[in-house]
Amino acid sequence: MTIHNFETKNSVLNKFIAELRDVTIQKDSMRFRKNIERVGEVLSYELSKTLAYTDQLTTTPLGEKTIPLAPSDIVICSILRAGLPFHQGILNYFDDAENGFISAYRHHENDSDDFEVIVNYFAAPNLEGKTLLLVDPMLATGRTLENVLKGLEGYGTPKEIHIVSVIGSEEGITYVNSIFPESTQLWIAAVDKELNAKGYIIPGLGDAGDLAYGSKL
Repeated sequence: MTIHNFETKNSVLNKFIAELRDVTIQKDSMRFRKNIERVGEVLSYELSKTLAYTDQLTTTPLGEKTIPLAPSDIVICSILRAGLPFHQGILNYFDDAENGFISAYRHHENDSDDFEVIVNYFAAPNLEGKTLLLVDPMLATGRTLENVLKGLEGYGTPKEIHIVSVIGSEEGITYVNSIFPESTQLWIAAVDKELNAKGYIIPGLGDAGDLAYGSKL
């Protein structure tokens, strides 16, 4: 797997990530969602540089111009709930893309540290021969992406897979690297070293879904 970690290069992403992590600023859920969306836009721009482009003739009021354009076979597939604002940021740049949504959540039986990832909803188009952007804002243990990969098997085989994340853990990235095709590319804004006993990223930013849309039962 090829890893594109943008934490290693200073850019405007630093500001968005700092605000997402800040315990005071992240209390503003609207700003939290907007910063997630902005990260999606920046990563989409960087990802777009690696796609296969085709020259297309464009007619202007005064003549014609050949312009290389990105492929139209992109599918953005996001994991709910935190994936929604991230999905929108990516869709802002790949606005002709098809869309898929996956419901996945951690089930901690009796509030124990151990958990299983339950995937109980898929809505996705045919992925055969397409460019799949698999959107998971928080890449913690990697087990959610593992279950999603298994769940998508019946939708066809993409020609290429790009995982797009806001923050990940070193452990989760290592695990995902071991289960996804070697040609997979990971686009991520920041990488943290640790996971706590419950599998949350440290220092991370907390529960992205709750911060974006409110706490759940």
